[in-house]
Amino acid sequence: MEQAFGKVILLGEHAVVYGRPAIAAALPRGATARAEAEPAGPLLAVPAWGALVGPADSSDLGRAFSAVLGWLGAGEARCRVVAQPSIPAGGGLGCSAAVGVAVARALGAFLGRPLDVGEASAAGLAWERVIHGNPSGIDNAVAAGGGVGVYRRGQPLRQISLGLTVGLAIGDTGTRGSTRAMVESVARQRERRPEAVEKLLDAIGALVESGVAALERGHLRVLGQHLDLNQALLASLLVSTAEIEELCAIARGAGAFGAKLTGGGGGGSVIAVAERPNEIVQAWSSQGYAGFAVELGCQ
Repeated sequence: MEQAFGKVILLGEHAVVYGRPAIAAALPRGATARAEAEPAGPLLAVPAWGALVGPADSSDLGRAFSAVLGWLGAGEARCRVVAQPSIPAGGGLGCSAAVGVAVARALGAFLGRPLDVGEASAAGLAWERVIHGNPSGIDNAVAAGGGVGVYRRGQPLRQISLGLTVGLAIGDTGTRGSTRAMVESVARQRERRPEAVEKLLDAIGALVESGVAALERGHLRVLGQHLDLNQALLASLLVSTAEIEELCAIARGAGAFGAKLTGGGGGGSVIAVAERPNEIVQAWSSQGYAGFAVELGCQ
């Protein structure tokens, strides 16, 4: 069984599409996949999505599978890949990339060519280009490599050594966002008012740079303040929603140091940095929102 990580973006989404850095952290859950002999293959099954596709299927999933097969030179592989995501699709947690990387790894193992981290990330990027159109590459990099690190488009993930354990609450707005749609929305804004949008992207990039120092020194309160500022800038890019803002407000009211959307926005998930993240999850639950807590440990 091959595995890949889900992810959260602590700081920097959307700006990372335009060359600024972002901080991402792997989640302990993501996706698994296995490949088994199948004379009619290659086929991809994702039971959680009720999907069974081949490379000739015109759906996004079929075309993404075809892209990975092409990257591996495995278009004639007689196998069925069964993938199982353990995070929600459209939730901003890197589900698509986790599935893509797990599928690529399962295919590589079936062919007797196990993929290293760079190869798994590159195959995942081929998948993501179909699903998301213009991905930054951060999701597939974290899905393949794990850890907590700084990512800049076109470069490998640079791991960060954390100054202490970071408690993180992750809440689900209950609505699904489209990364492709949000990236395209920001691109249209950038075309209409380039100077204003570039300033917003620069400001997000600056938060990332100082956020790295906060993580390395273990300054959670400072990191939380950075999350709040990043959220305000993302709202200015029109990728936030009423549900996202509500979850952020609930988290802050329950003692979080800061909160923001994670991923493309337009729905999906919210993250909050807190000393006791389970209390944030309980506060969300009391208002009808699901969530869970994780710890990003010292490395």
